[in-house]
Amino acid sequence: MKEVLGDIERWRARGDRIALATVVATRKSAPRPIGSKLAISASGEFAGSVSGGCVESDVYDHACRILEGDAPQLLSYGISDDQAFTVGLPCGGEIDVFVEEVPNTLVDRLVGVVERQERAVLFTVVEGESIGRELLVLEDGEQVGEGLSEASDQTHELLRGGRSQLLSLGDGTKVFAEVFGPPPRLFVYGAVDTGEALCRAAKAIGWRTILADARAKFATPERIPSADELIVGWPEEALERVRPDYQTAVVVLTHDDKFDVPAIKGALDTDAFYVGALGSRRNQALRRERLLEVGVPAAELERIFGPCGLDVGADSPAETALSILGEILAVRARRDGGSLRHAKGRIHVEEAQPA
Repeated sequence: MKEVLGDIERWRARGDRIALATVVATRKSAPRPIGSKLAISASGEFAGSVSGGCVESDVYDHACRILEGDAPQLLSYGISDDQAFTVGLPCGGEIDVFVEEVPNTLVDRLVGVVERQERAVLFTVVEGESIGRELLVLEDGEQVGEGLSEASDQTHELLRGGRSQLLSLGDGTKVFAEVFGPPPRLFVYGAVDTGEALCRAAKAIGWRTILADARAKFATPERIPSADELIVGWPEEALERVRPDYQTAVVVLTHDDKFDVPAIKGALDTDAFYVGALGSRRNQALRRERLLEVGVPAAELERIFGPCGLDVGADSPAETALSILGEILAVRARRDGGSLRHAKGRIHVEEAQPA
């Protein structure tokens, strides 16, 4: 939504009505992920993409007809279509695109959700008797719209998963659940070279990066330019400020018990979906003993990824950072991080992942 929001606001400011096309399901090797959007104004302008150019022209035509009075519509495209040579997907994938006119009252609230990075789920009926019905549910319980209680009961689970998906209700109705919220966060404790490399890599994929260290001479913008936020403080202070939640990964890089133990212990007391610690296997074993000594339950130690990272032969700080970030992404997607050529499931993750 964010990529087309500026255009939508500009069109609305001059009084245009807006149609919105959204990818609600993909199969095989689809060109664009679920949630991708193409916005079309009543004056003929458009922004965004649902297929990288393969089917946009046909979607645009349907959107114009909907703005002229047609009902919302669920469109399907794939290489096997009769129209394969005109509006098919040469990549061999298949996509379902829902096209609708967006009510102004809903857009007003969605603008606020996106701008304030609020957590919310927008439920839209894309197939069934009440096609086009929409319900926006915020994390705090606020609702815009009505009905769809069977779908909205899944709001908390969807927010924790952090990914949009298509739901099938008991009566066969299909509802697209689009998840809104701030980007995932990476919290690094330890202002070392790997910390900067890790922040740089995470920032490149759109995550918010926070780095902390008790040593003020280490935690500086000059040394760690890729951190969105720098904190000078001991682990307990930093964790209190950051308050890691279910969309936060924590990585401890300090190699010093006076930092490592309270940082890991504090991270385990949060909902962080990933808690990783750098260090040799010998150091990991010694650290586990110290964590037990300070009262961390043995079962909680199983949450620690240590040594953190995937086994890719990483050597330099940049390589180590990619190894760690790769493991973080795999954990978030509930994958094992192995080679794709040996994987049996889909390449792209399209279902909600509990973090």
